[in-house]
Amino acid sequence: MKLNGSEIIAECLLEQGVDTVFGYPGGAVLNIYDALYKYRDRITHILSSHEQGAAHAADGYARTTGKCGVVIATSGPGATNLVTGIATAYMDSIPMVAITGNVTNDLLARDSFQEVDICGITLPITKHNFIVKNVADLANVIRKAFRIAMSGRKGPVLIDIPKDVTGAIYEYEPAVPEKVTNPVLSTDEDFAAAAELIRKAERPMIYMGGGVVSSDAEKQLLDFAEKTDCPVATSVMGLGGFPSSHRLFMGTIGMHGGYETGKATDNCDLMITVGARFSDRVAGDREKFCKDAKIIQLDIDKAEINKNVRIDCCLLGDLKDTLGKLTETVEKINHDEWVAQVNEWGKKGEVTETPESDDYAHPYHIIEAVRSMTKDSDIIVTDVGQHQMWVSQKYRFEQPRTWCTSGGLGTMGYGLGASVGAAVAHPDRRVVLFTGDGSFHMNLNELATVCSYNLPITVIVMNNTVLGMVRQWQKLFYGRRFSQTDPKRKTDFVKLAESFGVKGMRIHNDSDAEEVLKEAFASAEPVVIDCRISPDENVLPMIPPGKTVDDMITEME
Repeated sequence: MKLNGSEIIAECLLEQGVDTVFGYPGGAVLNIYDALYKYRDRITHILSSHEQGAAHAADGYARTTGKCGVVIATSGPGATNLVTGIATAYMDSIPMVAITGNVTNDLLARDSFQEVDICGITLPITKHNFIVKNVADLANVIRKAFRIAMSGRKGPVLIDIPKDVTGAIYEYEPAVPEKVTNPVLSTDEDFAAAAELIRKAERPMIYMGGGVVSSDAEKQLLDFAEKTDCPVATSVMGLGGFPSSHRLFMGTIGMHGGYETGKATDNCDLMITVGARFSDRVAGDREKFCKDAKIIQLDIDKAEINKNVRIDCCLLGDLKDTLGKLTETVEKINHDEWVAQVNEWGKKGEVTETPESDDYAHPYHIIEAVRSMTKDSDIIVTDVGQHQMWVSQKYRFEQPRTWCTSGGLGTMGYGLGASVGAAVAHPDRRVVLFTGDGSFHMNLNELATVCSYNLPITVIVMNNTVLGMVRQWQKLFYGRRFSQTDPKRKTDFVKLAESFGVKGMRIHNDSDAEEVLKEAFASAEPVVIDCRISPDENVLPMIPPGKTVDDMITEME
């Protein structure tokens, strides 16, 4: 059948199973938005307040569903406003297809109004990008973009489409989406070698990352950990990929990880790394990281092997397959003494909380109160900063895809947009956003989106009136010279919320917390809670950058 380019886009989205897109209209995508009007009974469009918010919403949708998120923006500033959201998805291997409009073919490369080379701009932060100059190529490019985004190590793909292509008529032929397969590249000998290292180990540990969640390999990891009796540490990105209540779970690893994970890393004789990449926030001193241990790495991306840390054995392929095969290959083992030692380190490394105060609430108290009122399936989103680390330390995640945070890029302002995507994807679940006043100020305009669609998101602003994480570094490493981290903003978040049509509440101290949270969670409407915490609260323990667990800071002078 003959369709215009925009209708072909809509048909191809439906082919790929897309029923929801996020975006913001503009001149270069008017044809696409006209098609979305025609297809409105089959494709839901969520209008954001800013293109960056739309990109983060597509990201949150993808993280919590495992599907490919889709975002649409116009040319020029509309396209460039997506860049931070695309980079956020790229760093965390989140599948996304970004569709941008551009000026007509005859106006390209003429510095035309709202023209920008978005393919050139996004080349380093996409798995691939395309500019479609001929409508005959459009359908196949869209299909290829989804295949690239969802195959191998997942990530964002951008399609730039000049306006005349979206209006051109062409014969559309439906196609069945190509099934994505990720073959195991390692040999039986590789699996045997890994199994032999595991058999010989007396003090093994598992270091898992976001790849476990991305591959939906949680069951395979659980089976493997139980068969090998290995304590499990997780990167921040891996939270939810292994139940926090399990006897083998240690907690997060790295700069703000637990004492037990640091000691286990220093004392293990075998580290089995599953879907993680030894980032600088985990392997601060790469030369000393796991210095006396053998390392097995399971990953889908060959580029990650030996990139940051030298390893002894690698297994390449989708984690569901490689973990499953490795579990079949290894023998059942017990490491009771080693597990007991790790648990003992956990008791020694507990950080003393700040005493209760009438002036402030304690972050841990708020997080634990929220956890007591939420289900395992509810979705927790954070922005970036101290609150993000407190949540990663204290909220007990039991299920995958219940955790949304910007781990690799560390994007302040990520949280509210991502919450929109999560809430749209899961109308049957509660979505809770933990944010800081610094992060919230960056993209609070998305409250308009939250209100417009009446999304029952509970926003908890950890309001210490300072830029807390940067200020903490200034305390520790810059002689308490607090340069531009005390902005002295007077924002009243309760009144701000109300001005957007959202209910506003306030927690003054710990004694307020339960009552306010219960009232907020009883509501089926969005709520913003201004939670007053001390500007002197810190994220501890902390391993300074480039250091090891021997340099861990457990209390501030």
